[in-house]
Amino acid sequence: MYRKFFKPLADYLLALILLVLASPLFILVGLLLRFKMENGAFFTQTRPGLNGKLFKVVKFKTMLDTKDENGELLPDVQRLTRLGSFIRKTSLDELPQLLNVLKGDMSFVGPRPLLPEYLPLYSKRHARRHEVKPGITGWAQVNGRNALSWRDKFEHDVFYVENQSFWLDLKIIWKTIFKVFKSEGITDGTNVTTTKFTGEL
Repeated sequence: MYRKFFKPLADYLLALILLVLASPLFILVGLLLRFKMENGAFFTQTRPGLNGKLFKVVKFKTMLDTKDENGELLPDVQRLTRLGSFIRKTSLDELPQLLNVLKGDMSFVGPRPLLPEYLPLYSKRHARRHEVKPGITGWAQVNGRNALSWRDKFEHDVFYVENQSFWLDLKIIWKTIFKVFKSEGITDGTNVTTTKFTGEL
C-alpha cells in the first residue's frame, strides 16, 4: 500500500511544493552556471530506473567539458570548477532531480541511479536495487555515500528494498539533511566522483 499508492503521491506533491519554494534558488544557480559553464547549466545522462527502464536524469553541471589533445575529457579533478565544487558540496547539483521525481522516474528515497553499463555486472542479489524507483537520497547515501565500497553500497541498497517503509524513508530524509550540512561522503577520499564499478566486489 505504501509503496504503490502513498509514496508516489507524496513524492509528486512534495516535489511540486519544493520546486515552487526553491524556484528562486533554482533560477539563481542555473543563471550562474549558464555564464560559468560551456554548453549550458544542466547535465543529463541516461540511467536505469525501476525494473531497469532507462530515463534521463538531470543535474546541475559542476564540471567543464575540457578535453586533451586526443579529444578525451580531462580527469574530473581538473574539470571541477570552484563554483562546481561548492554546488557539489552543498548537494545543490541534485536540485533539478526534483523534475525527475515529478515525472515519476525517481523517488525522493531509493537507491541512487547508476550507469546502464553496470546492469549486466550486478549479481542476482544486487540487481534487486532496481525493484524500487531510484532516489535522490538513499540508505547508502546516509551511511557513507561515495566513501563506501561498491559491495557496501549494494548491500545497503538491497537492505532498503527489503525494508522499505514510511518510517525508514523519514529516517533517511532526516539523516540526509544532517549529511548535507556536514558535507560527508561526497568523495571516496581519492577521487572527485566515485570510482567506476567493474563488476569486482
